[in-house]
Amino acid sequence: MSDTPQHESIHGDSPLPEALRITSPAPLVDIGANLTHESFGQDLEATLARAADANVRSLVVTGADLEGATRAAELATRFASLHATAGLHPHHASDWNLDLEHAMRELHQQKVVVAVGECGLDFHRDISPRADQERSLEAQLALAAETGLPVFLHERDAGRRMLEMLREWRDRLSDAVVHCFTGDRETLHGYLDLDLHIGQTGWLSDERRGHHLREFVADIPVERLMVETDCPYLLPRNLPAKIKGRRHEPALLPWIVRELAYWRGESEAELAQQTTLTAKRFFRLEEDAGK
Repeated sequence: MSDTPQHESIHGDSPLPEALRITSPAPLVDIGANLTHESFGQDLEATLARAADANVRSLVVTGADLEGATRAAELATRFASLHATAGLHPHHASDWNLDLEHAMRELHQQKVVVAVGECGLDFHRDISPRADQERSLEAQLALAAETGLPVFLHERDAGRRMLEMLREWRDRLSDAVVHCFTGDRETLHGYLDLDLHIGQTGWLSDERRGHHLREFVADIPVERLMVETDCPYLLPRNLPAKIKGRRHEPALLPWIVRELAYWRGESEAELAQQTTLTAKRFFRLEEDAGK
């Protein structure tokens, strides 16, 4: 889950213009899709059909609180292309308690739940006090260590503290990805030194705040890189046509791969294939990566 700029509203029922309907040269995995968002309430099946047409074959639905995680698991049970995460976003960290921990532990036992999270630290907005954020993150890292599931992490303006906490936990965690990474080179290399994975979104194309990533996005080893829309948020700003309602969706993931491949000096086909292999391995998805 990402912060939506306050001046932008997101609405559903937003079929893509033909100019935006491109197909990835290799199957893709969208590792962060907020498909429980209300904007997908009326057209989720059509959204998934457009994703399939774009060759986005697997999607991980983000669960950022108990209601959202429960709904994500339900969707993943209903649709074969979907998988789910279950966790508590740092914005909601003050809600963490033993009852919630028990409910999350039960969700983590479901086969369709492939990661603990979205959890982490957000010192950009500090919606929950930092002490509560750290307490919630610690508890969820403990759940990940207990279950063996990988961790789906959120971090914004909190890289130094996140690195400190993860260094203490890394040996007990099977794997972790910092989704929608937007930080600086030093923080990136800190995460890579801990053998973490990195998720990239359309942030790279945002001239207001994301162009710094272009300078070092090639530093991410391809076997640690995954791609995501974080939809309905973070609509790429380099698209050749406007979308009514400004709702991002999984069918636009090939545009993110195209931008990322350009700044990494790689082909779209190679990047698509490699990020899919990485995502399949990371989330332990059963489907053949070539489907």
